[in-house]
Amino acid sequence: MKVPTQTARIFELLSKGQFICSNSTNDEMKKLYNIIEDANNFDDLYDYFLQINFILEKGDEYFYFSRQEGKASLENKIGRAYQWIDLVDFFKTYDNSFGSGTRISPHDILVRLNTDIELEEKLTALKKYAGEKDNYNEIIGRLFELMEKDTFMELDNPISNTYKVLASFKYLEELILTINLPEETKNEKSK
Repeated sequence: MKVPTQTARIFELLSKGQFICSNSTNDEMKKLYNIIEDANNFDDLYDYFLQINFILEKGDEYFYFSRQEGKASLENKIGRAYQWIDLVDFFKTYDNSFGSGTRISPHDILVRLNTDIELEEKLTALKKYAGEKDNYNEIIGRLFELMEKDTFMELDNPISNTYKVLASFKYLEELILTINLPEETKNEKSK
């Protein structure tokens, strides 16, 4: 098995829970994506990382690690999943077509808050993820930081403070689509 010379960098990024996306504006990320995308490299990297209990996963235009977790880690993941669901709900409320490739700035959301009460209510509920932040501008800034930290967005234009939604956002959408509520639970929620 011959792994690419960039294997250490790939591990460094993916082991932090980040994604490597095809549509990143970062040249290094694009290069790493193309290296992993090569069928021979993917198979070798998959086998290599599997030996150290990391599973290299391929999504739709992105790569990430998964692994078997203990109960404590599983509880942390569930907490993170709740956060991601809340964030997706918020951004989809802002724009139903929000997804990979979307360009958005915190200012765009601030402007919409003046006319969209539902969006404002959802933002108020997300204050729990903003820590000490109180005003809408700070809360929105924190949401963008969280999305960037988890590599679902990246700063595309620092002058206009515009972010680009990365292909890894599809991971969140797929996660939400896999949630299956029993019919009786659906009926209870609608009452």
